[in-house]
Amino acid sequence: MIEGRESEGVTRKLRMGMVGGGPGAFIGEVHRKAARMDGRVEVVAGAFSSDPAKSKITGKEQNLDPKRVYANYQDMAKAEQALPENERIDFVTIATPNLWHFDIAKTFLEAGFHVVCEKPMTMTLQQARDLKKIVEKSGQVFALFHNYSGYPLVKQARHMVKTGMLGEIRKIIAEYPQGWLIDKLEDTGQKQAAWRTDPKIAGGGGCLGDIATHAEHLARYISGLELVEVCADLTIFVKGRKLDDDVNVLLHYNNGAKGVLHSSQICTGRENDLNVRIFGTKGGLYWVQENPNELFYYPADGPTQIYTRANGYLCEAAQRGTRTPTGHPEAYIEGFANLYKNVTDTIIAKMEGRTPSELELDFPTVDDGIKGLSFIETVIESSKSAQKWVKMK
Repeated sequence: MIEGRESEGVTRKLRMGMVGGGPGAFIGEVHRKAARMDGRVEVVAGAFSSDPAKSKITGKEQNLDPKRVYANYQDMAKAEQALPENERIDFVTIATPNLWHFDIAKTFLEAGFHVVCEKPMTMTLQQARDLKKIVEKSGQVFALFHNYSGYPLVKQARHMVKTGMLGEIRKIIAEYPQGWLIDKLEDTGQKQAAWRTDPKIAGGGGCLGDIATHAEHLARYISGLELVEVCADLTIFVKGRKLDDDVNVLLHYNNGAKGVLHSSQICTGRENDLNVRIFGTKGGLYWVQENPNELFYYPADGPTQIYTRANGYLCEAAQRGTRTPTGHPEAYIEGFANLYKNVTDTIIAKMEGRTPSELELDFPTVDDGIKGLSFIETVIESSKSAQKWVKMK
């Protein structure tokens, strides 16, 4: 039995395929390392680039059978589907730029494979709604990688809200400032900057789709609240850039709570400063991604408390996502790995014919993808509108 599984049954490694993540890519290798971390997944196939030669390079680096390194995702889906059940991939991870997410996910779902997809899920809200229908019809597992929800102390923060330690939530502040696009880096040939600032590839949002969606999801995941309307201001500070590089949004939630979301890629000197503050009638909390092993809790009737990773006083979900003893930092790739742990356990539950547990099902789904695209499109509409306050789509 592989450690952490809810039952004995399927004990072999799951076979993973990947689309994207070839030479020059960033997130593909992060996914591969995270998926392998617990020894429950092996990468066996891929179409790693739209350039077949580059795909072969990555396949060789990953020590894959050359016959299972494909020129494109269409050939990959057909060939893998034709393989015997004990050889074909169990799931595919989509690590391409946004433009191709919908078509790739649709192709593999309809071919009978489970899908893990990078965010944002699709280019448009309508595509997101269409993809949900495809997911439901296929019966396959679909996971969306809002990776920051995989951190143990994010799960602890969510538990504290759910169990009433903060009381009624009144105020949410979510921030995600970076500084890497203070200049027009996309004109230098830098691959990551080039596609993330191109509306034909990234979609309608630049900074908005790339990182503001992470801040929105994190606030929603921890608080359990849903947005009802937004008042937004998008700005392009770098002359000649085609998509926003600075995002400011006022938020109204379904329980009456108010929020502020700030996200930017022109904040000079900031690296990856995602953080969230949530305040209620009984207490508040504060979590910072760059120091992810501590969670600050501010009870209304006592001194500030600091929760740290890997301790026995944490909730079950937080402890499930911990691999090393207290005082040994865990961070970015482990957060990805925690989502893979839950996704693969859910896939195995389906293979074993059992219902996945609540802990196993703790990962973002197609519904989170729809909410993410709703956020993007509503913020864009609000920013362009003279009315400003716009109800969520």
